[in-house]
Amino acid sequence: MRMYDIITKKRNGEELTKEEIRFFVEGYTKGEIPDYQVSALMMAIYFQKMNMKETSELTMAMVESGEIIDLSKIEGIKVDKHSTGGVGDTTTLILGPMVAAVGVPVAKMSGRGLGHTGGTLDKLEAFPGFSIDMPIEKFINNVNDKKIAIAGQTANLAPADKKLYALRDVTGTVDNMSLIAGSIMSKKIASGADAIVLDIKTGSGAFMKDEDSAFELAKEMVDIGTHVGRNTMGVITDMDQPLGFAVGNALEVIEAIDTLKGHGPEDLTELCLTLGSHMLVLGGKANSSEEAREILKEGLKSGKALAKLKELVEAQGGDGRFVEDQELFPKPSIIEPVLAKEDGYIKSIKADDIGIAALVLGAGRETKESEIDLSVGIMLHKKIGDFVKKGEAIATIYANDDSKRVQSEEKILKAYSIVKEKVEKKPLIKGIVTKDGIKKF
Repeated sequence: MRMYDIITKKRNGEELTKEEIRFFVEGYTKGEIPDYQVSALMMAIYFQKMNMKETSELTMAMVESGEIIDLSKIEGIKVDKHSTGGVGDTTTLILGPMVAAVGVPVAKMSGRGLGHTGGTLDKLEAFPGFSIDMPIEKFINNVNDKKIAIAGQTANLAPADKKLYALRDVTGTVDNMSLIAGSIMSKKIASGADAIVLDIKTGSGAFMKDEDSAFELAKEMVDIGTHVGRNTMGVITDMDQPLGFAVGNALEVIEAIDTLKGHGPEDLTELCLTLGSHMLVLGGKANSSEEAREILKEGLKSGKALAKLKELVEAQGGDGRFVEDQELFPKPSIIEPVLAKEDGYIKSIKADDIGIAALVLGAGRETKESEIDLSVGIMLHKKIGDFVKKGEAIATIYANDDSKRVQSEEKILKAYSIVKEKVEKKPLIKGIVTKDGIKKF
């Protein structure tokens, strides 16, 4: 088999076989096939696309390029959740405990953030002592005992995907549905879940800016999961503005705790109930999303979900007192409001710009080596559809450097669009995608 023949075959729009896909994935991962040939193939795929069979074969080839985590010793149906990312997206910290508290095992492998704010692991490390590193035996024991564990992804999880993504990133071939879907699903499948709920964001703060693309990506990912025997479904959700009010690590953790207490932001609570209800159905805990929602609400009301977060933190070496007393979290030296320049209704909030405003303060990483400042961030006070008076606070900045605060304030003011006429609030949930098809709301 020759790489040259595989490149020309795909360039001409023909279907690649399982053997051809395995050949180039294995050869590239081992360093036997050079970058320039795989770059040419990625460009051919970018223009000629891949069908469902090819996409599934590529995904499984990436899965089998490294370690596949065996979670068969965990009792029950293991349900994982993946979000395509957004601003203020702290759902795992709420959703994990909510679902685990009602008896569905949550065995989650998460990553660190490279961007606006830290990832789930960085946020959990706001609890002093919290460890994301543990042997697989302890991970499995924790899930069996506590119904939840959240750990860092192993370095050897889908290594072919890491190599291919790095190459796509510098060759202009990232933006292809099959390659995006295969990249995400390879890590999810290698992580060992039986069922997967996908949260696909759409809007200004999302990777998929328009709804049609988000539904297309969801369909591709659900098809891959179904094809390889994983019960998979997707929820399309709005990211035209940050989720909740908090953007920044300790601030988001505090907001997650407030949500588990039953008085978090409406949109964040609704998203967690929606995703959680689908996780309960896939996990065999409920027959319908309506029944599942009531079970989750009861878990919130009774305090079981909040207690489960404390259990998770303490089981992984963290200080559980922080769950009960948010005053213990690190505080910045500067807390300043951002004041509206005019009266009117909030028409739009550029979520990406709010994310960058938080990044400027030190809430995220610009490079892998960047240190995150857990105490800094932004609390929004006004969302789309809200009325604001001139001089009223639209947000509050938490900072440790005044020059950075000034830069952040400029970005926040530019991110907000204020108009005179009344603005309707946007629906959070746009639709769902299952193996049976697409349902738009």
